[in-house]
Amino acid sequence: MARADTEERTRPHTRHTITIDNRDRVLITGVSDVGSFNEAEAILTTDSGELAISGEDLHMPKLNLDDGQLVIEGRIFALEYLDQQPQKGGFFSRVFR
Repeated sequence: MARADTEERTRPHTRHTITIDNRDRVLITGVSDVGSFNEAEAILTTDSGELAISGEDLHMPKLNLDDGQLVIEGRIFALEYLDQQPQKGGFFSRVFR
């Protein structure tokens, strides 16, 4: 019989959304892992890539990886996806093809 801590968690693919309330609360869905978290920064793995959240006095009142939901509260400064997406070109590159 396999031990519970060695069993792989399976979670259905969920839609990734971000909802920010007044720059002091963020609700994120589609979260599969929390790589690191402290009062100034959180690094998350989402269904849309790695996401960094920076801020001040950050805390995590809700984390449910089974449902892929996470709530972070504190002063939110920035959210940034860390993985590189291929550049498709700007407005002018599309106009002057």
